[in-house]
Amino acid sequence: MVAKRTIRGPPSRMTSTQRLPASLTPLDAALAALLHGLMPVRPIELPLAEALGCIAADSPPLKASPPHDVAISDGWALRSRDLVGASSYTPLPLAIAPVWVEAGDAIPEGCDCVVDADSVDQTGALIQVLAEAIPGQGVRRSGGDIAEGSFVAVGQRIHPLDLLIACGAGLDKLNVRRPRLRVVNIPAASGSTMTTELICETARATGVEVILAEAASRDASSIAKAFDIDACDLLVTTGGSGVGRTDAAVVALAKHGEVVAHGIALAPGRTAAIGRIGKIPVVVLPGAPDQALAAWWTLVVPALDRLSGRARRQPMSLPLARKMASTVGITEIVLLERQRDLWMPLAVGELSLEMIARADAWLVIPAGSEGFAAGAAVDAYMLRE
Repeated sequence: MVAKRTIRGPPSRMTSTQRLPASLTPLDAALAALLHGLMPVRPIELPLAEALGCIAADSPPLKASPPHDVAISDGWALRSRDLVGASSYTPLPLAIAPVWVEAGDAIPEGCDCVVDADSVDQTGALIQVLAEAIPGQGVRRSGGDIAEGSFVAVGQRIHPLDLLIACGAGLDKLNVRRPRLRVVNIPAASGSTMTTELICETARATGVEVILAEAASRDASSIAKAFDIDACDLLVTTGGSGVGRTDAAVVALAKHGEVVAHGIALAPGRTAAIGRIGKIPVVVLPGAPDQALAAWWTLVVPALDRLSGRARRQPMSLPLARKMASTVGITEIVLLERQRDLWMPLAVGELSLEMIARADAWLVIPAGSEGFAAGAAVDAYMLRE
């Protein structure tokens, strides 16, 4: 568990320093400062394949699909009221030869049903129908797949089925909001890029455009050269957020922008920092995977949601399988595994790679809470949509 710390009030701007403040900024205050003034990016038009995973923006109303009545299956197009009483015992002769249609063909004018091939007898001198039919049998009505005036859900992630609807409506592009996220990798002493790769792949899965940049070394000047805020809507750095002799990410931010908060009352992730360079929000992520993910979930994801105009994420509420205790004053991240209709806690505050890989969801224990009792219903956010 994380030791209890003194928590300060709203974040204040900091000068260039590598020391972690004696008090930590509450997560809620840090998040409010990060989101302040942040607005959705302008929509762009993307081909359907590229729009997959992005957040839908306003689009014109969809056209009806199909645009007219069509046959669902191969058969004979007829008018149902002309077939009343027809059966194999009492064949009904037709005055006019029926029209053969195949699946997808437009239904001929005056017809309202399609009967199977073996329901029409053409062996004799007269064409006879051997079965009744009801209006609409074998027919997909106009707008049966997509109603006229429908919309692709604004503010929702575009899934493959959404592309199917768009394609069915005759669209080849969609309006989306796709924020540009610049991820600056600060090289680790070990040479590992695992955390940066994890963050980049996680970001791409949310539908944002990821621009990866590499700092030449760990010093503040090299880190700052990789910022390039003109090419992004949100800047994230990975690594170098602590107070070690070679940790200079926060110093680089302070020299070229402003540090709003360094040291967040979050476990894991307390060495994370937030700030701005001009109008571009910046989040400095720790280099350890669990700390980076905790700050990603609680700080970066809400910022990306704001930039993309995403509708509020819906958590899943289930009872806890066992009690969870928490330190008051620290927001703690909990990993959960779903076991039938219960949430089973896997890890609190310290998250191993094995637990991260195994988890189905994550939960926030607010700083003012001592935890949750067994059986309490809690809202958790799924790690896999």
